[in-house]
Amino acid sequence: MTTVYDIYSFIEDLAPYRLQEGYDNSGLNVGEMSAEVRSVLVALDCTAEVAREACQRDFDLVLTHHPVIFRGLKTLVPNDPAVILAAGGKNALSMHTNFDSAEGGMNDVLCKMLGLKSESALHEEHGVGCGYVCECDGMNVRELAQRAKDVLGCRVVRFSGGEREIRRVGVCSGSGGSFLDDAAEKGCQALLTGDVKHDVFIDGENMGVSVIDAGHFYTENIFCEFIANELKNKFSDLRVEIAVSNRDIVEVI
Repeated sequence: MTTVYDIYSFIEDLAPYRLQEGYDNSGLNVGEMSAEVRSVLVALDCTAEVAREACQRDFDLVLTHHPVIFRGLKTLVPNDPAVILAAGGKNALSMHTNFDSAEGGMNDVLCKMLGLKSESALHEEHGVGCGYVCECDGMNVRELAQRAKDVLGCRVVRFSGGEREIRRVGVCSGSGGSFLDDAAEKGCQALLTGDVKHDVFIDGENMGVSVIDAGHFYTENIFCEFIANELKNKFSDLRVEIAVSNRDIVEVI
């Protein structure tokens, strides 16, 4: 019998929970470690739609990148994903910043998909690295932005300084605009990440560092296929699927 704890231990080996940031809430968010797991539904985020899918399609465990409970809950309401899962007797695990920082984790997968060779950590805090500085010869910013759009399936990619030639690029999945200074200090001509604010684009322009915003969802949705395959290889008896309702809820026109 496979339990939630067995999945938790598998994650611990892959991306140790000690790597998660202090603000994070990775690990068990709903349910109990001793619960039996016969099926796992994978998603980047556990929206109410994903939680209902888990209940309707009878998945025992929801495994997400972003925690189901990130900030403290002061009120329990029927449409809260954690409440939906608990009411349905389901379990939820997350592997957030521990997977971002783990060797072979999110940023390794991202760099590999982009065809970039990592050299060193982009940012380090408390001895834990996040993101990479990568070699990137023979292309300009516009070409790298187009590559990101193609391989990640982005609907929109924002970028600055499109004709700038790149020799080194900082790469950080999710929201890495705060690492612009790190990229500049490490000789990068560009920073590729998501969730970039206007002032980061301006600061980058003033520093001579182009910024590529491929979106939080698209730079991290790569988690789903990766972890689903890892689970299938480790637990051959489990039914593992990526949620049909796993999608970018943001629309563009």
